[in-house]
Amino acid sequence: MEHYAGIDVSMELSSVCIADANGKIVKEAKIASDPDALVAFFKQEGFPVARIGLEAGPLSQWLYAGLAQAGFETVLLETRHVKAALSAITVKTDRKDARGIAQLIRMGWFQPVHCKSPGSQELRALLVARKQLLGKLRDMELSIRGILRGFGLKMGVATRRSFEERAWELSAGQTLLETIVGAMLVARAALQTEYTRLHKTMLAIVHVDEVCRRLMSVPGVGPVVAITFKTAVDDPTRISKSKAVSPLFGLTPKKYQSGETDVTGRITRAGDAMVRTALYEAANILLSRVTRFSALKRWGMEVAKRRGLKRAKVALARKIGVILHRMWIDGTDFCWTKVERGVAVN
Repeated sequence: MEHYAGIDVSMELSSVCIADANGKIVKEAKIASDPDALVAFFKQEGFPVARIGLEAGPLSQWLYAGLAQAGFETVLLETRHVKAALSAITVKTDRKDARGIAQLIRMGWFQPVHCKSPGSQELRALLVARKQLLGKLRDMELSIRGILRGFGLKMGVATRRSFEERAWELSAGQTLLETIVGAMLVARAALQTEYTRLHKTMLAIVHVDEVCRRLMSVPGVGPVVAITFKTAVDDPTRISKSKAVSPLFGLTPKKYQSGETDVTGRITRAGDAMVRTALYEAANILLSRVTRFSALKRWGMEVAKRRGLKRAKVALARKIGVILHRMWIDGTDFCWTKVERGVAVN
């Protein structure tokens, strides 16, 4: 008889539950959150485990890779679906969650999540670190502005290069204020240096990546958008149709239909928020900054006339995502006109 296992992953110890084909619990345990420990546990038990499931999370991809390498059929479960399926449990514990995951695996009531390749995980870590440093850099500059404003010293419009000079100019003559601003400027300079280093590393990777360079032929798509999209999709063949890119990254409207009620709401915001933001920024740049005209921009402007600029940017972000995936699959560059290849863009 086949058995199915569910793992509720925690930082130190993970709860493991093994159920048979009839749903009977045959084994429960607390195992160290380490691939070797989990592999040893499943091998020593001797149960013919047909499939192992664990909820997607920070440690899940590492554990997934170790279990899959050991020969176990392993799946990552979509977090929202697991939460919805287990919401009927009144008392939430790691043990009960592991039981619920095992039953979901047994019945097939789950949505699998793609496990990114090690290369894509490394690039994603680079993008996350770069974004964090940029956010802290902006927070530091806003803090300096706020401190100076409390003394009636207004920074005004200052570029990234002139910011430090302007801060010293405003704080000059006030000993304690000079000490405070000086310390914060030193921290800002360190953040600026490390952010620039990571940004240049990202640009160097994009420069030699053939896929990213092809994706950048789309107007509005720059290095950040291209590499963000590439690392999120990872394997373009896992998406059967290019139109599925939009719901994958939460760019399609919510739908609620029951009886006489039929409501279409805002976008779902499901999936990778970083990709969703990148595609929206690409759409915004295409409509507001790109001067060369294209069939894609014409389509976006027509939507803006009918539905407004904000909705047009969301719709254009959806279309850009579809186009990027199709270009990646076909190995083609962007077509600026409808008749450039004898087919329509829209």
